[in-house]
Amino acid sequence: MTYILGGWQSDFSDNWTRRGMDMADAFSETIEAGLEATKLDPKDIDTGHVGNFVGELFAGQGLLGGFFGLVHPDFDGLPTSRHEAACASGSVAILAATAELEAGRYDLACVVGMEQMRNVPGRTAAEHLGAAAWTGHEFGDATYVWPRAFSDLTEEYDRRYGIDARHLRRIAEINFANGKRNPNAQSRSWGFTPESFTENDDANPVVEGRMRKMDCGQVTDGASVIFLASPARAAEYARQHGVPLESLPRVTGWGHRSAPISYTRKVQASVNDPYVFPQVKRASDDARMRAGVSLDQIDVVELHDCFTTTEYMAIEHLGIAAPGEAWKAIEDGSIEAGGRIPVNPSGGLIGCGHPVGATGVRMALDAFKQVTGTAGEYQVDGATAVQTLNIGGSTTTTVSLVIQSGE
Repeated sequence: MTYILGGWQSDFSDNWTRRGMDMADAFSETIEAGLEATKLDPKDIDTGHVGNFVGELFAGQGLLGGFFGLVHPDFDGLPTSRHEAACASGSVAILAATAELEAGRYDLACVVGMEQMRNVPGRTAAEHLGAAAWTGHEFGDATYVWPRAFSDLTEEYDRRYGIDARHLRRIAEINFANGKRNPNAQSRSWGFTPESFTENDDANPVVEGRMRKMDCGQVTDGASVIFLASPARAAEYARQHGVPLESLPRVTGWGHRSAPISYTRKVQASVNDPYVFPQVKRASDDARMRAGVSLDQIDVVELHDCFTTTEYMAIEHLGIAAPGEAWKAIEDGSIEAGGRIPVNPSGGLIGCGHPVGATGVRMALDAFKQVTGTAGEYQVDGATAVQTLNIGGSTTTTVSLVIQSGE
């Protein structure tokens, strides 16, 4: 069992270049703020992990574990590593840290997720992010690889079950509305009109195929950090800070599945399966099985809405709706704040932002906030169990966590 002691998230509306910051500056800011938020000292940390996808392409920077040593002299000598799984990089970093703690190698881990993405033109950013597709084999004719890939998923859903674009527009509207309540959300101050969530080509232009502007997650500079502890270290922390051990949230379940990098192969392989991406369902089911909970015991979901179609798919693969019936959970308000199972109260990747390597860590931090009642204006009342679903590429890597309050 692994405990979460807390963490910190940067303001996802920031542009680090405009602030005169590079990745090392942002890394230091994140660690220092996280340590302050959790009342930990650098000397307390036993191991460091970084989730990052394409630091080499956006900033010419690799070996990000070496940034720890720049933050504080006490981090000199700290064992560190960097993890890459496209948009699931942050969650894979969390899994690596929990494995170390559960193996007894260390007792307190610092996990940072980060990505700098706003320092290049949009077209260049899209090309860099395309590295998570099967380069040279798929989507070579697309201007924007990932909007094209998830446009193709929309077409696949249409062939299998039929899909109404109004439901995709509603997903975007919900997530942007949720982001308005999140003080760290990239889109919190954006303005919209009723036409923003329609097929109006001026207010909501086409990006690729069936994906329009409001269907897309954001290009974001951002970082998030969480601190994970073994049971023994968590008990010590609880004594030091005068809180019951039972009040500290725990990672109680996890699921981690991979599939071929080829989008086409994944879809062809599932032609006779009710689920388009069976490994996404398996990862989701694995997490709840290991946690010993059923879906009706999950109070909140933070899921991967890199595009509205991704969320539409995830609603079904998590079990919120049956295959082909995500529209029912959208129409009846199940996924809205105050609904049966609120989805992305943070705003998700669409409303909050999507600094790729940070997203999985941000999801876990938001789960921590929800189960400790510290999510502020986007708090879901009475939340004690949150499930995350973090996807890399065209569901090439999927990680799901269940995070529960101790009480």
